Amino acid sequence: MERLWTPWRMAYIKGEHATGGCFLCDLPALDPSNDRGSLIIARGDLAFIILNKFPYNSGHLIVAPYRHTANYEDVTVEEHAEIAMLSQRAIAALEKAYKPEGYNIGINQGRAAGAGIPDHLHGHIVPRWAGDTNYMTTVGRTKVMPEALDETWAKLQPLLSG
Repeated sequence: MERLWTPWRMAYIKGEHATGGCFLCDLPALDPSNDRGSLIIARGDLAFIILNKFPYNSGHLIVAPYRHTANYEDVTVEEHAEIAMLSQRAIAALEKAYKPEGYNIGINQGRAAGAGIPDHLHGHIVPRWAGDTNYMTTVGRTKVMPEALDETWAKLQPLLSG
């Protein structure tokens, strides 16, 4: 029998990711020299791109405003423009690094809509490939991730810096 070791998932399963704070506020507030450890790939003036710590696929990115707001209708025109621009840049970087066959791109607002972080609006960019959902995902409720987060960061950050 083969085993898949994904020890980083245990924190998510146990709910240890829910610290009571808002990581989408806390992590970008750290000095940018901490970005690799924080998984922040790119920073704008009003928004940033961070790797999803519990990704659906390699290259799963989150784009969020720095400002803590829960509702899409409360995002300013300037924040919206930067989120859109960063999303376009993220897709261009993913194209170069991974060459996916498609994407899921979207925002879940509110817990009932699937928002895992309902108090801080954010968008997801998930690269997709034909057949990336398989027996393990469907029946075993386990996602096989072929790349460590640090490797993903190292691949994408140079494409998104500057």
